[in-house]
Amino acid sequence: MTEPIAVVTGGTKGIGLAFSTRLVSLGYRVIACYWSDPESAGKAEADLGARLHVRRTDLSDPGQTADLAEYVLNEHGAPRVLVNNAGFNADRPFLEMTDQEWRRTIDTNLSAPFWLTRALAPAMLAAGGGNVVNIGATTGMRPRLNGANYCASKAGLLQLTKCLALELAPTIRVNALIPGMIDTEELRTRLRLDDPERMRVEVTEAVPQRRIGSPDEVADALEFLIGPAATYVNGQKLIVDGGQFMW
Repeated sequence: MTEPIAVVTGGTKGIGLAFSTRLVSLGYRVIACYWSDPESAGKAEADLGARLHVRRTDLSDPGQTADLAEYVLNEHGAPRVLVNNAGFNADRPFLEMTDQEWRRTIDTNLSAPFWLTRALAPAMLAAGGGNVVNIGATTGMRPRLNGANYCASKAGLLQLTKCLALELAPTIRVNALIPGMIDTEELRTRLRLDDPERMRVEVTEAVPQRRIGSPDEVADALEFLIGPAATYVNGQKLIVDGGQFMW
């Protein structure tokens, strides 16, 4: 039996690596793209073996995104699962934000899922369907200071999810998965979570579960969304945040 194909953008570190790892464990051949950290990509490829294929791609570039789709279809075939996970963040006060900071954030977080899904969906439809999971953020539903570009990109991604769910149904299901405070290197650096007192006061007390989540817990949600238990789930947002943001 041919291995099903999965594509995970930003799939070689953090939550994306947890997605790639879980999909490999479920029997998928995974194509994981990355941009800025070849060392992590090489380690992921070495750890996960022949079922993981890494590809360096600047998803803010429509040409490189098209090249990624062409590589997937020509070398591996139509994917069963597409996880639009890659993200870019460039916080700055609105009045000081540059055009480059706006465009790269919007293109990576919103345009790339549009470009990549548009390129892969016809083959997925012809092959009988599959799942698209867009990785959102709670800032797509509520604002934060100095994040106009990021918040706008994630809000747009939620609406894109709904539109694609309408247009690609019933053959392809499209849902949004929204992580909350998840224990990744990026989160620890940004929030200085190596300080136990800061973690307790400023992070865990804001979460009803009184802890931050693990990448594996987000991967559990991905496994649900693409699996047989979720065949009637379409156009929805699944928030995995310990109850911090209730919607």
